[in-house]
Formats: sequence, structure tokens, C-alpha cells
Amino acid sequence: MYICADIIQLRNIKVVGYIDMDIRENLKKILNTLPEGVQLVAVSKTKPVESIREAYAAGQRIFGENRPQEMAAKHQELPSDILWHMIGQLQEKNVKYIAGFVDLIHSVDSLKVLSRIDREAAKHDRVIDCLLEFHIAREETKAGLRLQEAEEILKSEVCRNMRNVRIVGVMGVATNTDDEDIIREEFHHLKEIFDDLKRKYFSKEASFKELSMGMSGDYQIAVGEGSTLVRVGSSIFGEREYRTK
Repeated sequence: MYICADIIQLRNIKVVGYIDMDIRENLKKILNTLPEGVQLVAVSKTKPVESIREAYAAGQRIFGENRPQEMAAKHQELPSDILWHMIGQLQEKNVKYIAGFVDLIHSVDSLKVLSRIDREAAKHDRVIDCLLEFHIAREETKAGLRLQEAEEILKSEVCRNMRNVRIVGVMGVATNTDDEDIIREEFHHLKEIFDDLKRKYFSKEASFKELSMGMSGDYQIAVGEGSTLVRVGSSIFGEREYRTK
């Protein structure tokens, strides 16, 4: 087992506040706003297992985490039919924690990471679905590929020879702003990237269909621009306040 001493890196974080919310009711409200064909990823990062159980009891099956060790620990405690999505930046060394069970990795931003996913998936005799993450925000601190970088990956012999990963779409995070025009423009740009890659590299691949964009504050804009996966956390589970030791 990989999990033990280094399990869940929350050990250096102390929860000092939690807003109690009706998770079941929140899920219902959000799902009622989503059209057919758009899936909800309930972002459960840093949330306790009990909250995830409540969402599960309400019918939610897709949960998103951003720390591999935390996801692995929760996977062990929760029902086996949960579909776990890795939505945070993924380092090569941490792929091993989730390769045996993760359903979708949203955040592939380099050939090195994709190669490690392929190798780790092979150890479990699995094919792991992945999204290419693109930098679409005006904030340089946001992660993600440029279109030219993504095309270099897709054209590479290394990528073409992979047998244990499947690229099924793209992901992006919009600028943190109240200006809806900027957000809409960035989501529209990501949809154009998706369409371009679909036409050039995946025209015969029905599996290349996912466009992951939109969070609690902007998911409705994202849906309007073609999102198929929205990543919503605080609007379901509420906010938590942390301080480090």
C-alpha cells in the first residue's frame, strides 16, 4: 500500500470553521439548473467523509478532489461505485496513489504527466481517461497548456504509442473576476480549442466529448458556452476556513 504515513496531507491544516448547509437541497437546486448532457462534479476536496456520504445518499456519484493522497484515503472509506475525478494539478510522483481507481483526470498539462499516467495505469491493467488542461485565464498563475504545446503532445510518437490512457476532452479555469464578459470570452475560447482538436485529431473518436469548465460562481456561463462537466464545491458543501499550524 502507498497510503500510510503520508496519507492525507491535511495533517498540517486545522479546520476552524464550517458553514453548515443542506447538502441534499443544494444538490437538487444545482441539478435543476443543468441541461441534459451536463454532468455535475461535486468538488469534495478538504470536505469530510460525512459530507460526501450525505451527497452520495442524495444520489450524487461524481466527486472531484485535488490531492491524490486525500482522494485515495476517501476512496477506501466510501462506496465503490463513486466516480472519482482528479481536478487539481497532478505531479508525476503522485499518480501512483490514484491510478488503480480514478475515473477521470482533468488536469493533464504535460507529456511527462501523461506518460506517467500511462505507465501507472498499465500496472493496474486499466485505461485512464484524461483531459488536457488549457491556460485560458488572464492570470498567469493559472496552470495549463497553450494550444501549440497541446498539439506537440498529440503529434508526438510517445503519445501515439500510449495504450493505457485515453484523451477524452479538455479542461480550463477562467479568470477570477466579477466581469462576466471576460469569463464568457474565456470559456468560448476553450470551446474553440475543443472544436479545433476534435477536428484535427479526434474526428473519429466518439469518446472525445468532454469540456470541463465552470465552478460555483460561473458554471451557468460555462454551460451556456458548451460545458459538459461543471465542477461545483462551495455551492454544495459550503465554505471552510483553514489555518496552518
